[in-house]
Amino acid sequence: MSDQPTSFRRSFGLLDATMIVAGSMIGSGIFLVSADITRNVGSAGWLVLIWIITGLLTLTAALSYGELSGMFPHAGGQYVYLKEAFNRLTGFLFGWSFFTVIQAGSIAAVGVAFAKFSAYMFPVLSEKHIVADLGFMTISAAQLTSILLIVLLTFINTLGVKEGKLIQTGFTLAKIAALLALILFGCFAANKTIWDANWRSGFVLQQMSATGGMTHLSAYAGAGFAALGAIAGSMVGSLFSSDSWNNVTFIAGEIKRPERNIGRSLFLGTLIVTVIYVATNLVYLGVLPLREIAFAENERVGVAAAVKIFGARGTYIIAGLLMVSTFGCNNGLILSGARVCYTMAKDGVFFKQLATLNRNAVPGKALWIQCIWASLLCLSGKYGQLLDYVIFVVLIFYILTIVGIFRLRRRRPELPRPYKAFGYPVLPLMYIISASIICVALLVYKPLYTWPGLCIVLLGIPVYYAVWKKKD
Repeated sequence: MSDQPTSFRRSFGLLDATMIVAGSMIGSGIFLVSADITRNVGSAGWLVLIWIITGLLTLTAALSYGELSGMFPHAGGQYVYLKEAFNRLTGFLFGWSFFTVIQAGSIAAVGVAFAKFSAYMFPVLSEKHIVADLGFMTISAAQLTSILLIVLLTFINTLGVKEGKLIQTGFTLAKIAALLALILFGCFAANKTIWDANWRSGFVLQQMSATGGMTHLSAYAGAGFAALGAIAGSMVGSLFSSDSWNNVTFIAGEIKRPERNIGRSLFLGTLIVTVIYVATNLVYLGVLPLREIAFAENERVGVAAAVKIFGARGTYIIAGLLMVSTFGCNNGLILSGARVCYTMAKDGVFFKQLATLNRNAVPGKALWIQCIWASLLCLSGKYGQLLDYVIFVVLIFYILTIVGIFRLRRRRPELPRPYKAFGYPVLPLMYIISASIICVALLVYKPLYTWPGLCIVLLGIPVYYAVWKKKD
């Protein structure tokens, strides 16, 4: 008889699940995207407000997902919720977008970020160090490092849940502690003159130019629309930096008491990250003039702030922190992402060979196909372009998933709901409206972020009907 396991082992407790949420959220974004946000909004008040709005939206969505996780405590998370609330095609379109763009692109980008910051410590790993020139493409040391990282973490996660869990919990606790230390030292290093100067602009919405000019958005005839476009454009970075909180739902089949612990971990993880992100930006405003935040070299606001706080060694301190941060972040993405491929395969809408667990009770084949695709994206260099499209696609599926709560309450009231969406129906409805406004604004003002992503989603429709059509 075969000793292959046929079901997951419930190995993750509340702390582990919370670390999946927080660890998957915290990557390199918090150290970079505040530059773009500041250029778009031009004031300290709006910089902080963008992060607070992002945090509130994320918390609202996370609290709403708690109800769905209690109803369907199975591997696959959001894919399962969309399939149950709507139909198999809707679930497939999420899984298709998730595999081709959202998760694989994120894994590739975080892997390359790890390599870039490793190059501070070990210059030989720089993206400027070309290892091979194949004529039609070049391969840098940074790309090879990112692929080796992805392969290493994939291999570790094929050994079983225990190994991946230890890395995730350990590295996430380490980077949270390091971020809190950065915030604490930043408070001691804060310069009152810089702080006061930054807050003179208050909550004036304006755009900053590299030449030193300021464009007040109220000067436009359509001031309201211009402001909406600036805010929506600014939130691309903050939303992406706060994304992947839902990864814990993909491993629901491996969490102890999932009907309670998933909802709790979603709340605790997103709250911890939101507080850290807002506090980190307040530190930036205390040590760096607004213009230095907006035009930090290579967008590396975190590096610029660390140099102010720790002196010349700050570059190495922040590089070390980012290596820990991106290592742990990628482990969470790799661990959880393969469960979606596995669940889709079980449903007959993805490669059937992936619908098996290895002897360690993890989806080994799904982990390796995810590894191969993410590695190819690292080599192609196209992950950056894919990630430009991600946040619009992600928001669409978040909106649909929360709409699914309303549909399921009406159509399937008999389902057990050990945890109910906080503030229902007001807060979930507010999220749907707010996220929809951001999507529409992005469609109008940031078409390069939106239409390609929408096309990738829609491409899944002919794929579904041509290859994996199943009767609902």
